[in-house]
Amino acid sequence: MTGGHLLERARRAAGLSQEDLARRAHTSRTAVSAYENGHKSPSLSTAERLLAEAGYELDARPRVTFHWVAGARDHRYEVPDRLPQLLPDQALATVQLPLRLNWSDKEREYRMADRTDRARVYEAVLREGTADDVLTYVDGTLLVDLWPELVLPRDLRAAWSAVINRALAN
Repeated sequence: MTGGHLLERARRAAGLSQEDLARRAHTSRTAVSAYENGHKSPSLSTAERLLAEAGYELDARPRVTFHWVAGARDHRYEVPDRLPQLLPDQALATVQLPLRLNWSDKEREYRMADRTDRARVYEAVLREGTADDVLTYVDGTLLVDLWPELVLPRDLRAAWSAVINRALAN
């Protein structure tokens, strides 16, 4: 996502027009438009001010990177170098998994705020998901909490154990 798209997304989520945001941030509507359309790049302090006026803060978090780990029977798993973090509304949302992750119970909705539903989603995503799926559905803190209860193949549990153990050690 580009800086302009991030700014536009924050502005729209706040229910602000470009004019509203510009007025609040003491800049012009044309400047906000230029930032959102990629014609200009705001300085870091300007981006921080614009996001703050939309009700957001600029945040730097460690990037989660993935590597492949070989499992039993030629299965491969994408495992992160650190646990992903989701915003609470995403971590506790009601979700419908894509067919490739939930082929046996199509169109089922899972309430991530429900521990049992969340466990089923995490099991499916860890078993069959891609890095993007992990970043979309799995919150590291909630995963650590559920970890002892999850029903996972031994090789998958071993592949993720270093990440889980590192989180528990900190």
